[in-house]
Amino acid sequence: MGEKADWASWKLWSLPTRVRVLVLGVSLLAAGVLAVAARAAPTAEQWVTAGWLAAAALPHLHASHLIERRRRDRAGTPYVDLCSVWIFAGVIVLPLVLELVLVAVIYVHRWALVNRFDAVRPAHRTVFTAATLALAAAAAAAVLQATGVQEHLAGGARPGWADLVAVVAAAAVQWAVNTGLVATAIAWTVTVDHPRRLLGSASDNLLEVSQLALGVFVAVALLWWPPAALLMIIPTFALHQCVQLDQLKLAARTDQRTGLLNAIAWHDEAEHVLERTRGRIGVLMIDLDWFKRINDTHGHPVGDDVLAEVATVLTRAVRRGDTVGRYGGEEFAVLLPDVDEAEVRAIAERIRVRIRALRITAPTGEPVTLSATIGAALHPREPGAGLDEMIRAADDALYAGKKAGRDRVAVAGR
Repeated sequence: MGEKADWASWKLWSLPTRVRVLVLGVSLLAAGVLAVAARAAPTAEQWVTAGWLAAAALPHLHASHLIERRRRDRAGTPYVDLCSVWIFAGVIVLPLVLELVLVAVIYVHRWALVNRFDAVRPAHRTVFTAATLALAAAAAAAVLQATGVQEHLAGGARPGWADLVAVVAAAAVQWAVNTGLVATAIAWTVTVDHPRRLLGSASDNLLEVSQLALGVFVAVALLWWPPAALLMIIPTFALHQCVQLDQLKLAARTDQRTGLLNAIAWHDEAEHVLERTRGRIGVLMIDLDWFKRINDTHGHPVGDDVLAEVATVLTRAVRRGDTVGRYGGEEFAVLLPDVDEAEVRAIAERIRVRIRALRITAPTGEPVTLSATIGAALHPREPGAGLDEMIRAADDALYAGKKAGRDRVAVAGR
């Protein structure tokens, strides 16, 4: 590019001070570890092993790029590269300097392939991701070096149970360091409603463990039959396909503006809950008052922000086990298992008050005021009430609340 890069466009300088310190500190520490590791010159054989590993990793990135781009266009989820397969294999078979070079090569390649065209992902995030993986790999390699596993395997010895334990420990250390650094950056940047969310979902962690396990088999191939490492591109690509399928299924059930269940998914989930719950069940239908005015006055982007904020309020105001969904337009639905009328009223009122308390500012600086009317129905009070009848009863109560003046809770049959 002919023009000098605008460092402000990195958006690094707009981050909170402690996050900037973390990003810069981790990046500088990774560079320092590389400088120290470079004092030990790799052998020609080690360079060849690194070449085999790169020959598997880089084609895998290319093979998965198209499928990832399509998945992101449909699901709107973060890019998944499965690079831990190759990085952990390098931890086991490469000297530290070549392992860190491998991480750098993978992420320079990834940036050239993906991130330089991604306007919403500033460059410092790619650098930080590579640096955290480099430090995690260095910590894992330290475990293997301290236990003598690297030397043992490099000498051609048959691995035993002690080697397996050390490799598992190294994998755990790599996961812990990488997850810890990323979780810290997230916790210092955005508000998370529960600390466990910082560690990722169960499926996220299972995917990471699967990558580390595949990395062990890549390492075994590199030690005893290097060309076989290229065959690992196939199961890694297949794992990529499984990730895509799972995330597309999730996207099909999720409302993209709010992250809540969409109407069909909410209805299906509510039917399942209704079948297995023996106690009383409540349904809330929540409608934002005068929402069309918000769109007409401030524009649809502000309306979308309002919907997202209300979705956050709902997920935090209900109990664990309650089912929340966007039912359509500005209407939301909540299923409340094992409740009585007092609890239904208390939860509905809590939601109403919190929506009323939301403070949203339009780009013009004007405040956006919100309120909601909530209709509630309980089963088995409603005669012959299945889910559809409960929804209809809650909707009737909702419209009765609208006619009575809005910004209130109305219970069916009251």
